[in-house]
Amino acid sequence: MHKKHLNQKKFIFWVIASALVLSAAMVFAIPALREPVLWRLEQLRVRIRYALNPPEEAVFQPESTVDAMVQATMNALAPTPLSPLPTATPLPPQANTPLPTTAPTALPLGSALSGWTFFSQHGYWNYCAPANLAMSLSYYGWDGALTDIGAYVKPFDRDKNVMPYELAEYVNTQTYFRALVREGSTLELARRLLANGFPVLVEKGVYIKDYSGVVSWMGHYQVLVGYDDATQTFTALDSYFGETDKPTLSVAYADLEKEWRPFNFILLVVYAPEQEDQLRAVLADYTDSVSSYQIAASLASTEVQTLTGQAQFFAAFNYGTSLMRLQDYSGAARAYDEAFELYAALPKEDRPWRMMWYQTGPYFAYYYTGRYQDIVNLADTTISSTDQPYLEENFLWRSRAHYALGDYENAAADVTTCLQYHPDFTPCVEQANLLGVPVTQPTP
Repeated sequence: MHKKHLNQKKFIFWVIASALVLSAAMVFAIPALREPVLWRLEQLRVRIRYALNPPEEAVFQPESTVDAMVQATMNALAPTPLSPLPTATPLPPQANTPLPTTAPTALPLGSALSGWTFFSQHGYWNYCAPANLAMSLSYYGWDGALTDIGAYVKPFDRDKNVMPYELAEYVNTQTYFRALVREGSTLELARRLLANGFPVLVEKGVYIKDYSGVVSWMGHYQVLVGYDDATQTFTALDSYFGETDKPTLSVAYADLEKEWRPFNFILLVVYAPEQEDQLRAVLADYTDSVSSYQIAASLASTEVQTLTGQAQFFAAFNYGTSLMRLQDYSGAARAYDEAFELYAALPKEDRPWRMMWYQTGPYFAYYYTGRYQDIVNLADTTISSTDQPYLEENFLWRSRAHYALGDYENAAADVTTCLQYHPDFTPCVEQANLLGVPVTQPTP
């Protein structure tokens, strides 16, 4: 009887196991059922990984100033790989001549732009940048597809970030229209642009439930299409929070300023070529990109002294970015060092650990002051703390640093990964050519 009972239990076990296997096979055979299951499994995997290796605990520690000076001396004769990535999109050459200072014209108490088309990023992988740029272009009558932008700015679909200069490059090379990027912007400048008929695309930091199921800080794009001084709010198009039947959001002036700060108050303006003179007049001091960097540096310097906590970290980082844009690399490196010290002192829950997904200023500053090991260490921290680190710029800069340090094997490995994550990315192609790494052209 005992043996018969065991056989019955084995039989029941195998019936249940077979049923589960058959059910799983049926689920995975039906696309509508397979995708949600795979999504849940992937979420579970990411949550386990982040639970075991909390990304907010990964802290980059810059080398001491003395060590950095010694390293810079030792590496003084190291070959320079290539020119840096683009940092801004200016107006045509003549627009870099500052306009005469004129008395500001009083702005209307409000403005509301119409004629745009709403685009949602949902249903696509990390399509915030293409969707918000599409909304900016649609205001001018652009009738392209959302995937037209996506295929150009993120040829590797899982790319975690698209830089503002990449969006501007798409507009300037793939459309009739033009785009420029400016930093150190203000609420007044955004209102002035809107009052004169120019939508304003901003990059900001927001708290969203991420892929691991945790609400955390990350970068996000948004398009401003109106403002109201009476309510102290902007009207914004948002590809993530907006909906087709309710596309606009109300964003308080104070909230935008707070969320805008992590990205050095950067904005992108799309315009038609025939509007260039009008835009120059509206931009005033910001017509000249160098002047805008000086404005940004002054603002950040003040905020470092007046803010505390996470906001102070962002201000210190912005100061480094502004000095880097002005090619004061030594000053920028010191500012970034201070920013990273402030970051390490933040409570873990306040650390914006994705910061280096979106900004590469420290790499410029450390590279041009000979601090190649700091670049390697910073990239290591960023890459190792990120699940699926599809961040081509980080691999590019680590490749450059490895090359400068004479580590050609790791330099080649990193540039190969860079090209995998962004095929035909010009800086990576140049680095690959320098190293003799074969470059496979993407399939048209």
